[in-house]
Amino acid sequence: MASDHKPPKQKALPASRFARLGRMARLASGVAGGMVAEGVKQWSKGQRPSMRDLLLTPNNAERVAERLSEMRGAAMKLGQMLSMDTGDFLPKPLADALSQLRAEAHTLPQKQTRATLKSIYGLDWPELFARFDIEPFAAASIGQVHKAQLHDGRDIVVKLQYPGVLASIDADVDNMATLLRWSGLVPEQVDVAPLLESVKKQLKDEADYELEANHLRSFGQALKEDARFWVPDTVAELSNKQALAMSFVPGEPIESLEHAEQGTRDRVMTALIELLLIELFELRLVQTDPNFANYRYDYPSGRIVLLDFGATRAFKAKFVNDYRSLAKAAVAGNTARMLAAADRLGYAIGDTEGPYRDLILDVFNIALEPLSTPGVYDFGQSDMPQRMMALSNKITEHKDFWQAPPAEAIYFHRKIGGMFMLAHRLQARVPVYDLFQAAIKS
Repeated sequence: MASDHKPPKQKALPASRFARLGRMARLASGVAGGMVAEGVKQWSKGQRPSMRDLLLTPNNAERVAERLSEMRGAAMKLGQMLSMDTGDFLPKPLADALSQLRAEAHTLPQKQTRATLKSIYGLDWPELFARFDIEPFAAASIGQVHKAQLHDGRDIVVKLQYPGVLASIDADVDNMATLLRWSGLVPEQVDVAPLLESVKKQLKDEADYELEANHLRSFGQALKEDARFWVPDTVAELSNKQALAMSFVPGEPIESLEHAEQGTRDRVMTALIELLLIELFELRLVQTDPNFANYRYDYPSGRIVLLDFGATRAFKAKFVNDYRSLAKAAVAGNTARMLAAADRLGYAIGDTEGPYRDLILDVFNIALEPLSTPGVYDFGQSDMPQRMMALSNKITEHKDFWQAPPAEAIYFHRKIGGMFMLAHRLQARVPVYDLFQAAIKS
């Protein structure tokens, strides 16, 4: 969800399938027009740019990000996921532009918001609340959030799903895939069909607010005795598949801890990384959206507020066991077991003792470096992101072996990457090795 420091921009949402297809077509034509203009400009200077260079101009990248933000729904969500999860084949200009989608979405105009409330709660929807703030204070790809108060005095928030989001998921994902293929950003030989089907299912789950309410209750129950965390309560009578009402929980943006003392930053990130390990190895239920806005901090109580469980994903025991084996092998420095576990997870690992296989091993070793480092891992001093990006660029050179990563691994690595990014942002020092050892022994 977007930060509430400034009002999100309003923009009417194209709800029908035809309208959304038209927006996507205009996006494609706009990108093509930008390529022609840039080509004429460079050719007039005697330069001979490649099609890829023409496509990835800053203006074109910004055009893509802005259009997806306007469309919201699955188109925007897929853009968010691409910006974080698939940097191994997205060029930096586009990845940077798409990263803006993680900050905020446009909100609905008030007229469309009222129509949405009427369709969800009926004509008498205002009578359900003592107060309802028609201007949302946060917005994301699938819905926007409003503050409200019940007649009994309870302060709550209500997340409203954008109209037409669920019905548009299949078409949005297919259209985005076509755009990526047309642009050449996804190599032709890469079979992304299984990944796209997984994305469609995940997005349909995220658009089911009854399912999110169940996840919210599951996490609330699992963490009820843990004083480090604060999970909102659901307001069942006002929640359904298209609306989720929750108790209002105070808190400041988690990034505000940048200015806190070192001990506080270390304590918070230790708790969040320990929670990640608990989610995978104990609960097998992981909130996979690492957007910083899903975490807030209540300074008076010192508790970490956990928000937005729409992207929660249940992981199969096989994946958890194979990933545990991969991590343990990385910690032990056992490359043979690492490769065997990676193969069971579904990664393409290349020929025996080939350069691609060596690259894959390097990627896992860097990604799991905090788990393999005894003592305290200093995220603030780590250059792990830069080393990972350099390796990702090398991987794309091996087109004969490259394939889309297994879907479950993408979702989990998305969460790992987000937690490590936050730890780096907070310059935190975390005993990740000890946390991992405790998690796999429990």
